[in-house]
Amino acid sequence: MLVNVHDAKTNLSKLLARVEAGEEITIGRNGVPVAKLVKADPPRRRRQAPASWRGQVWIAPDFDEYDAEIERLFNESVLFPEEEEG
Repeated sequence: MLVNVHDAKTNLSKLLARVEAGEEITIGRNGVPVAKLVKADPPRRRRQAPASWRGQVWIAPDFDEYDAEIERLFNESVLFPEEEEG
């Protein structure tokens, strides 16, 4: 189907719906084809294979061990120490 530029601008939403349905639309200026509206390929999602991180990440064997001293430091530390009056 050939449509002129003015009609393409006026009816772009309708033309896009037709393109989505699989139709190719040619846009012309003074009856001379200039451009084509065609359905775009859907974006390809990059999927990482579960093993793609193998050899790139290291987790310490004791990363989840409980450390009472660290907990105490978090719980007893003062975030904003009071200023001394002077």
